[in-house]
Amino acid sequence: MAEDSSRHYENRFPDFANSNSADVINSGTYSLSENFKESLEQNIHTFIRRLNENQQEWVNRNDSSVYTGSSGIAYLFYFYGQRFNEPTYMDRALELMECAGSNKNDKKSITFLTGEAGRLALSALIHHSSGNVEKSHEIITRLKSLYDFSAMYYYEELLYGRAGYLYSLLFVNKNISEGLIDEELIKKVINCILTTGKNYSTSRCLKIPLMYSWHEKEYLGGAHGIAGILYILLQARAYLTEAQLNDEIKPSIDYLITLRFPSKNFPSSIGNKADRLVHWCHGAPSMTMLFTLAFKVFKDEKYLDVAKECGEVVWRRGLLKKGCGICHGTSGNAYTFLNLYQETQDVKYLYRAAKFAEWCFNYEEHQNRIPDRPFSLFEGLGGIVYFFVDLSTPSTAKFPGYTL
Repeated sequence: MAEDSSRHYENRFPDFANSNSADVINSGTYSLSENFKESLEQNIHTFIRRLNENQQEWVNRNDSSVYTGSSGIAYLFYFYGQRFNEPTYMDRALELMECAGSNKNDKKSITFLTGEAGRLALSALIHHSSGNVEKSHEIITRLKSLYDFSAMYYYEELLYGRAGYLYSLLFVNKNISEGLIDEELIKKVINCILTTGKNYSTSRCLKIPLMYSWHEKEYLGGAHGIAGILYILLQARAYLTEAQLNDEIKPSIDYLITLRFPSKNFPSSIGNKADRLVHWCHGAPSMTMLFTLAFKVFKDEKYLDVAKECGEVVWRRGLLKKGCGICHGTSGNAYTFLNLYQETQDVKYLYRAAKFAEWCFNYEEHQNRIPDRPFSLFEGLGGIVYFFVDLSTPSTAKFPGYTL
């Protein structure tokens, strides 16, 4: 199937070479140049001001989710406040979380990105950082109580399903204190996810130990598909048995490799022959993160090779006409390069991330429509700023709501 070029702009940036990278890379240290860091920081502060100036556009939307709502802005303010040592933004993050409405009656309520679990996990972190440990622990108790609902949940994927709940639990242990979420609870959630995957694959007579469906399609990508589920499970590997890791998860990752297009991009779902989508929620970008982690865990170079090939897809086709957001835009695609830079220390990937950031400096010129939530963390300006802040310290950058 031929590549669909209608969804991305032609990438006219020259690829990395010492002779053409001085605008963003210091050739002596192979780090971001001082001029680029200054420009990056200027844009961070400019865009933060723009968010503040448009507060009425995002604060009263009756949406408290991390994905498109007030919790996502709180996450950005918390992140920004920590990175630039601006307590005012830490306070604003806390205020936003205290005002955020509950999603407990929402059918999506067990996930980090779209539901109550994310709001609770993030609120626990921000209260803990503010010194209110008692309030933080109270919120964590409420987060753990969502397990009873999650055990009845039908979907397993990250955005709307049980993998999103697992991420919320892991997020608390990673960012507040290990052991706040007990091992037994995490293992129960993992077993639910694995059991569903095995049962579904068996029922469909598939040649893969684990598979999942969402809206009657077997999606593959980060947001709705098996890649996102496997990535979260690999990040929870301390709670997995050797058999679960080697007999269920590893063969499932191997099977994904066989589904690639000739371009080395991935279909959005099994049986979909259209080589169209190159963004985090569907396609190569989220696969990069899965395969770099698979390389770390299983020590097999083939996984790193797949991740690098995904990086080439994103470099060619990652400047998206849909915009510069994190979920399905250019800034989200740039995390591909930050991920590969962290794994390989190859400055080529840092250069590529910086060039994608340059593209996002003029984000309003590089989109063919305005997002539904133009200031949100995952669809709009909030995510662009989050990426810029992450890029300022590239060795620690983590795709929000996906990488712990």
